Amino acid sequence: MNAFITAVSAFLPGRPVSNDTLDACLGSVDTVSAKTRRIILASNGIATRYYAIAPDTGRPTHTNAQLTAEAIRQLPQGRDIDCLCCGTSTPDQTMPGHASMVHGELAIGPCEIVSTAGICLTGVTALKYAAMAVALRPSATAVATGSELTSASLQKAFFQAMTDQRTPEQDEPSHPAFSFEAEFLRWMLSDGAGAALIEGAPTGNDISLRLDWIEILSHAHRLEACMYAGAVKEEDGRLKGWRQCVADGDFSGGGIMTIKQDARLLNREILETSVAQSLPTIMAAHELEAGDVDWFLPHYSSEYFRKPLQEKMAQSGFAIEEDRWFTNLTSKGNTGAASFYIMLEELLYSGKLRKGQRILAMVPESGRFSVGWICMTAV
Repeated sequence: MNAFITAVSAFLPGRPVSNDTLDACLGSVDTVSAKTRRIILASNGIATRYYAIAPDTGRPTHTNAQLTAEAIRQLPQGRDIDCLCCGTSTPDQTMPGHASMVHGELAIGPCEIVSTAGICLTGVTALKYAAMAVALRPSATAVATGSELTSASLQKAFFQAMTDQRTPEQDEPSHPAFSFEAEFLRWMLSDGAGAALIEGAPTGNDISLRLDWIEILSHAHRLEACMYAGAVKEEDGRLKGWRQCVADGDFSGGGIMTIKQDARLLNREILETSVAQSLPTIMAAHELEAGDVDWFLPHYSSEYFRKPLQEKMAQSGFAIEEDRWFTNLTSKGNTGAASFYIMLEELLYSGKLRKGQRILAMVPESGRFSVGWICMTAV
């Protein structure tokens, strides 16, 4: 693919929020929520994260479009953007598209825009479109972004308004993920944005990243939805969308607009679909071996998944030693569609990357189980 990432940026709003200061941003919680929080935080390994919330007032400091625009502004200036591709699972509104709102914030000249929908993979689909746009027209300049603004739906006022029915405590879960579908995500998700500048050739003496290939695979043909919002999940596994809920006279009672996850389904399928049922196909298509990879950038939601991921990759004949892994989940949090960009930005400017080294990134999505694999070479 004749497309190169010549710069990467990341924007994380405000100051880092530690586990001890979550209440200042998200609001105080009841006894049951506090118990869930302790269990989840003990497992996910996140020590600090970022929220676009002013801790003194609880008011938002940025919209999602503003977060994304700030990340783009940190890219090298002086280049016209021919194509702007923006991915997020948490747009500020259902219409217009997220890329339109980001373009408006930037107030730059006319350009092609693309908004990609989904969950964590939206940042990857945006990157793939931007790369293809440059590959088709090498003189073009494209910007791809991934961003999330989850904090607005995690705050106490929103959460309580949307969930006036609480799942009763029944059997104690054997794993912390087996908690309330919406409650445990409050302690997993955070805000941030990242952007990549893509051009038809490397720039200057700095390291650029040649995009070798991007593969995206979905397993939705055989699995029901796992992570969702704007819907409720019915007993047969189908999603009942918010329009039908409104028509039926039930908009808030089922927590329709909260972000929810079927944690049991997640735990059973996420590694099976993203690794066991996808990686062998990728390996065969690109004659890829673990020894070819100098840096592995995995996006996962919790440190709980790290060891099982290593084991699943080894079982697939693709064992990568830990000293070749690079992740910043513990310090930057789980920023969904932005996570890949935020990891890549830190690695690119860490001084660890050398020309000729190969980077492999994995971005799974639990919405209805998809995965993106990205291969890059430092040049």
